[in-house]
Amino acid sequence: MLDLKLIRQEPDRVRAAIAAKGMAVDLDRLLHLDAERRDLLGEVEALKHERNEVSRQVGELKRRSGDLGDRAERMRRVGDMIKALAERERTLNTEIEELLAWVPNMLHPSVPPGSSAADNVVVRVEGEPPQLEAPVRDHLELGEMLGILDFPRAAKISGSGFSVLRGQGARLERALISYMLDLHTSRHGYEEVLTPVLARPSCLFGTGQLPKLREDMYYVSGDDAFLIPTAEVTITSLYGGETLQEEVLPLKHVGYTPCFRREAGAAGRETRGLLRLHQFDKVELVKFSHPDRSYEEHELLLADAEAVLKHLGLHYRVIALCAADLSFAAAKCYDLEVWAAGEQRWLEVSSCSNFEDFQARRLGIRMRPTDGGKSRYCHTLNASGTALPRLMVAFLEHYQTPEGTVRVPEVIRPYLGGASELGLEPVVAVRRS
Repeated sequence: MLDLKLIRQEPDRVRAAIAAKGMAVDLDRLLHLDAERRDLLGEVEALKHERNEVSRQVGELKRRSGDLGDRAERMRRVGDMIKALAERERTLNTEIEELLAWVPNMLHPSVPPGSSAADNVVVRVEGEPPQLEAPVRDHLELGEMLGILDFPRAAKISGSGFSVLRGQGARLERALISYMLDLHTSRHGYEEVLTPVLARPSCLFGTGQLPKLREDMYYVSGDDAFLIPTAEVTITSLYGGETLQEEVLPLKHVGYTPCFRREAGAAGRETRGLLRLHQFDKVELVKFSHPDRSYEEHELLLADAEAVLKHLGLHYRVIALCAADLSFAAAKCYDLEVWAAGEQRWLEVSSCSNFEDFQARRLGIRMRPTDGGKSRYCHTLNASGTALPRLMVAFLEHYQTPEGTVRVPEVIRPYLGGASELGLEPVVAVRRS
């Protein structure tokens, strides 16, 4: 959430950020309500002062047994006026908070301008595309040959947009999750946390998913909670309402969770196979930073997420998102896109975002300076480290062989019992009746 003082002082800059992100917010209405509330608070203070003065006079007259005149009636009228103004203030506060909830974060000056994803900027390309012998297969064909993907039975259980991984496929996903958690904890200094997959609306509001993305999430009405779309929600909310000491910053957490997204309005997008699922696994990186150092931490966070793709030997690129492609809450974001040889396209596997103090204001996460000065809001950052389905697609397609097996890079072999190739074990055929 933006500081209302900033909106007051720099309305044109805020309007520019709203327009750049392609949103519509009635900023004039917000500023009008804010001005009315400030005027009202001035009236209330004047009335309270008058009430106190009349009360003092009444007290003196009572001690002298004098005539109170109309002072008691004046006190009653002033009290009624204060009560009416207080009710109006509550109404104003509600409407102001509702409008503020729809104001997106500001843009960092380094964010590229642009009106669509076509204006995103390629920062660099890393690794080399695989040199594959024919036939080059996509992940669906490989999954069928290896017996590791079962979409028909997933649909029977849950409907479209879900997957079942079998045998070596399930083991590979578990291996990749374990590898990433070990990499980020042992090499990058993150503390692992395992958080719930149900979160209260206040947590979703705090991280910026509510109110904008409500239709994209699964709501559990009996518990007034949502299935999380990302562990960013629960990990960032760990410190809601708390003040962290400066010396513990940057505070770095990594967590694995399943994630749930309804993908409302996704019709017409590429949804085949593992490319877009309602439930998927993800390893998430979250940082709480000193506000003066968050952009240094942003670059380090990007490097931590990139390390996964580098160590796996995949071909990938770093994209700087333009203004129109930034999320509601982000001030700046890089995407990591990995090359899927069978799909012949780049697939996003991580978004690495700096939210500055936008989420911290909503969640009430502050830091107390070591020198004892005034507390400030932390800056929060997060990145997927990484999301599994598209990583699996790229992995299978990158390391495929002409025989339909899949080679395993060195870093993953210890997690697969030393196996150097998937598909050497016999596949147990399970027929559908």
